[in-house]
Amino acid sequence: MSILNFMDKLLDGYEVEWKPLGEIGEFIRGNGLQKKDFTDTGFPAIHYGQIYTRYGLEAKTTFVHVNHELAKKLKKAQKNDLLLATTSENDEDVVKPLAWLGEDVAISGDMMLYRHRNNVKYLAHFFTSDSFQEQKRKFITGAKVRRVSKDNLAKILIPIPCPDDLEKSLAIQAEIVRILDAFTAMTAELSAELSAELNMRKKQYNYYRDQLLSFEKGEVEWKALGTIAEINTGQKPSEILDTEVEFDYINAGTTRSGYCALSNCEGDTVTTPSRGQGGIGFVGYQNKPFWLGPLCYKIRSIDNKALINKYLFYILQSKNQLLLGLKKEGGVPAVNKSDLAKLEVPVPSIKKQERIVAILDKFDTLTCSIKEGLPREIELRQKQYEYYRDLLLSFPKSEEVTA
Repeated sequence: MSILNFMDKLLDGYEVEWKPLGEIGEFIRGNGLQKKDFTDTGFPAIHYGQIYTRYGLEAKTTFVHVNHELAKKLKKAQKNDLLLATTSENDEDVVKPLAWLGEDVAISGDMMLYRHRNNVKYLAHFFTSDSFQEQKRKFITGAKVRRVSKDNLAKILIPIPCPDDLEKSLAIQAEIVRILDAFTAMTAELSAELSAELNMRKKQYNYYRDQLLSFEKGEVEWKALGTIAEINTGQKPSEILDTEVEFDYINAGTTRSGYCALSNCEGDTVTTPSRGQGGIGFVGYQNKPFWLGPLCYKIRSIDNKALINKYLFYILQSKNQLLLGLKKEGGVPAVNKSDLAKLEVPVPSIKKQERIVAILDKFDTLTCSIKEGLPREIELRQKQYEYYRDLLLSFPKSEEVTA
């Protein structure tokens, strides 16, 4: 039976009406709770930031508490309330939902509870759907901090089956939730299995990499990096773009820092941050031309007949702890070029380098590529849930509602 036929049978001739959230429930803003107020015991509490970092779609227990005197002054959510984080640094996350299934809980500012008579998990699934996201976008305000007001949230339309028969409506909502929960559980289980497999493959990769790059004393010649490779930083581009264009902008950090319309560095190049918080010790490999920023070193072989750049990437990646050891503290962490140039690396024959690279490239493709191997499978499971969620919640709108 197709999903559409299933929905026809589930509705059994009953209508579905798209209603403004403000008509079927009430938004109540939180107040007063700050991170410094957290305690290990006391009255259960949720800070809006935790909805992004510590909770999934539903919860009935909290990670933190507040003392009972403070709790008396705070707004409290009840069982079956929908909790919403109403500020975020990006449009996708703002108004992230949490279906609250526990006893009374104190909530912070920059957060609302939505009180209603519907199935709270039905609402939570809807708040993650494409239909909700599309409606939400036109109400987002703010520059760096993005937010949606309760008055604008009240205007967003949600499909309510059998709006005039609460018992029947709740039964249909519960069945939709059951189906989506089954997909969510299956996705979580498969993702956990795939993640475990991926972690095992990464351990395998690290093991074989370290084995392949471990040389007996006297087996190979060890050379100072500065004698076999050029080491230079780049410069700031005239424009850094957020939208994807041809060239990546590689600077401090462990991922690209944006995009550029031009390049200043060719591909087949090893990169590692020279300054900044969090990036020191990370080693990247750029296989195509890119723009090299001022807070990043490019490291390239002086003689490709003696040293392969991709081999150099793997050897430096295996020695990231040594790179971390070169870090100078005080102010902004940094690695001096002169110290990096003194780092000694093993240089076997070109044939042995080629064999090492060929083996490690296969492991790298399996463990690191988002388009191949296990990470892609994890992404596909999530998309499967999203597909059925949007299909189950895509009820037609009447002409009156869409006008």
